Amino acid sequence: MRVTIFDYGAGNLHSLEKALVLAGATVRAESDPLRCLDTDVLVLPGVGAFGHAATRLAPARSAMAAALEGGLPAIGICLGMQLLFESSDEGAGCGLGVIGGRVERLVATRVPQIGWNTLEEGVDPLLNVAPLSWVYYANSFVTRPARAESVTAWSTHEGDRFPAVVRHARTIGVQFHPEKSSAAGVRFLAAALAECSG
Repeated sequence: MRVTIFDYGAGNLHSLEKALVLAGATVRAESDPLRCLDTDVLVLPGVGAFGHAATRLAPARSAMAAALEGGLPAIGICLGMQLLFESSDEGAGCGLGVIGGRVERLVATRVPQIGWNTLEEGVDPLLNVAPLSWVYYANSFVTRPARAESVTAWSTHEGDRFPAVVRHARTIGVQFHPEKSSAAGVRFLAAALAECSG
């Protein structure tokens, strides 16, 4: 399975690449958003700022959104999940808009949220294949979907309940970092890739 990570020039992709290889994928990083679409699975990684990533995405926004709507499997992680939405309070620019809603700052005194947190109300089918209860977060912003049906698991930080996993077509978005969530997180990624290949 060919997996392409869209490298929008932020953060260290090494741990994510390593986890995807452990999950059985052949992985490449690609900075050209149009070339990213020549793949079996597209991965939008975490780490970085929405505005910068949206700028890098802009030349291929319509093509990428159309590919996801057309069935290209994709996994969005942290910032990558946020790019699936329309816009963000974190910065200017447009996301892909394949999921309605926007990205807002966590309502909490301790921001960013860095460390382990629990998944709640996990109804995502991947959680049956690869159970995951504790996950690793590093985020200051969270998504606020227009439709709650998009959400298949939740987390809460200081009373602010936010989507941990979202779904649309063959796209999966996770606010946490599976590649940093121990062996269970790698199993979750492997299950996601297996689902994408089905």
